[in-house]
Amino acid sequence: MRVASDVGEDGKVREPEPDKGADALMDMDSFLKAIPKVSLHLHLMGSVQARTAVELCNKHNVPLPDYEEPEDLYDYPDIYKFLHMYDNTSLGVIDREDFERICYETLTEAADHNVRYREMFFNPTAHMAAGVDYDTCVDGLIDGINAARTDHGIECRLIAAINRMETPELGVSMVETLLDHPRDEVIGIGMDYAEAEYPPERFWKAYRMAEQAGLHLTAHQSEDAPPRNIETCLDLLNCERVDHGYHVVESEAIMRRCRDEGVVFTCTPVSTAWVYFNDDFDNHPIGQMREFGIKISLDCDDPPMFKTDPTKDYIMAHNHMGFEVEDFRQCMLNGIDGSWLDEPDKRRMRREWAIEFDELVAQLD
Repeated sequence: MRVASDVGEDGKVREPEPDKGADALMDMDSFLKAIPKVSLHLHLMGSVQARTAVELCNKHNVPLPDYEEPEDLYDYPDIYKFLHMYDNTSLGVIDREDFERICYETLTEAADHNVRYREMFFNPTAHMAAGVDYDTCVDGLIDGINAARTDHGIECRLIAAINRMETPELGVSMVETLLDHPRDEVIGIGMDYAEAEYPPERFWKAYRMAEQAGLHLTAHQSEDAPPRNIETCLDLLNCERVDHGYHVVESEAIMRRCRDEGVVFTCTPVSTAWVYFNDDFDNHPIGQMREFGIKISLDCDDPPMFKTDPTKDYIMAHNHMGFEVEDFRQCMLNGIDGSWLDEPDKRRMRREWAIEFDELVAQLD
């Protein structure tokens, strides 16, 4: 039955106005995609889309395993098979425009998930071993960074990563290359690849040389090794943050130190749950680290290779690790704190992003 207020002066029935407030509401997944993000833990070669990897490997006659769909190449039973595919993909990235393409593509995806700033790992020695000179590699990446900034507004800087499975001498040589070919976009060094048999102290000379030259320092530690590696990372290598670090939960003393000193841990739920924790997201150490008060910044590591993206890792943290809205606010701020941006930029981002975060919270259903 129509009431009087439903009928206008012209005698025509008025349809009710849409509820604009209801239209503005978003679910948690949409909220987690929309919040502004800093990305501090992503590997360039691990972010190459499968179809791009196939095209580049075919372009340069790099043999690939048998597959039906390109995505099949990113199915592997263990970390060492993953690293083999990771290295194989590197062999297909040769020309300057190849590096530009893969960099632009990963930053385009990041921008779609509202990543505003990224510090991204790349492994110069892997490409140099394949016959690519450092200038070709780094300048191609810078081309991709500049194009992504123009098209999507995202900023990116580069972290040259030491392959810890190689020799300490190669680590020193990599740092020497960085210093002989300086680029403003290359702002620090890191350390990656399999950790268990390759402790961080092997690379103290490379880190000392990088520190003396003014480069920033981070390292993958205690991903699959004891928590003492974290103290080595902090005390011997003088790292400013810790990548992964999940075994810190085995030492309350080291957890307390990291919490009290405000050390930022860059954590990646999806990739590490698969590799190290038998897909047991509910009991992933990240949840315990959060409860203890350790400063966590979330990221996605090697997104297509682990079938994730910059939002999915946030969703898994919410669904399985106890992260709620205020935890994600803190993750956002931790990412800013842990970044190597200048302090004035950090202050501006904290202020502006907090306002934006609150506006999104108001739209959350």
